Amino acid sequence: MKLTDRAALINRDPMTIGERIYLPAIMKGLSITVSHIFKKKVTVSYPEEQRQFSPVFRGLHVLNRDEEGRERCTACGLCALACPAEAITMEAAERKADEKHLYREEKYAAKYEINMLRCIFCGFCEEACPKDAVYMSETVMPADYTRRSFIYKKEDLLISHPKK
Repeated sequence: MKLTDRAALINRDPMTIGERIYLPAIMKGLSITVSHIFKKKVTVSYPEEQRQFSPVFRGLHVLNRDEEGRERCTACGLCALACPAEAITMEAAERKADEKHLYREEKYAAKYEINMLRCIFCGFCEEACPKDAVYMSETVMPADYTRRSFIYKKEDLLISHPKK
């Protein structure tokens, strides 16, 4: 189809007086606005008011410990590789000779950080972890004013279990 054929398909009828003053369009827009005034508000006053989440909600990350209170993370790096947003930063280190008898694994995460501003809460890190060290809790991420407060370090992510 040529350009001249497409131009012939365009309706070029002259506008009526009502269409020229845009009164019907303005009235339609006002009617939509007025109809929304009487609907239930969907705004939630967070953090004073919390909304209900689905049972499969993925919240903040947590680094789990084993039954004896030791870190489960062996710094394998699979969670960082699985993260599509590249939100996880990890550095592995070897345990010292005097610590090796206390822990099962020789490697540990010397640095483990999650940038929650980059995280898309997909859960791939949780699925990739062979030691079940990373899981996503049902905790909602708190609001804050600085970007630095959304970078969680290993100390912030580790949960404390009482030693048996």
